[in-house]
Amino acid sequence: MPSHIHLIFNAQNSDPGKILKEFKTYSSKYLQSLIEENPQESRKEWMLWMMERAGKMNSNVKNRQFWQQNNKPIELWSSKVISQKLDYIHNNPVEAGFVEEAH
Repeated sequence: MPSHIHLIFNAQNSDPGKILKEFKTYSSKYLQSLIEENPQESRKEWMLWMMERAGKMNSNVKNRQFWQQNNKPIELWSSKVISQKLDYIHNNPVEAGFVEEAH
C-alpha cells in the first residue's frame, strides 16, 4: 500500500513494542537515505520537507518523522483471527483498487 503497511510478526523472547520501535527506527533511516541519495526522485525535496515538518510537530523526533507515531496492534490469539487478518492484508490492495485480485 502506498500510505501504510501491515505486519504480522511473533516476538517469542522479546517485547513486541521494542521490535516495532527498532523496525521503525532502522527502516526510517534507511528509506530516508534512499530518498536523499536518489538523483532521479522528482519528489525528493517535497518528501523531505514533509518529514521535517512532521518532525517539528513531535517533541520525540530530532529531525524528520517518517512513520506515524500511533500503531494499531491486534493480538492474533487464534487461528481464526490470524486467517481473518491475513485475508484482510491480502485483500487490502484489491479493495483500494490497485490490483484486481489478491495473490
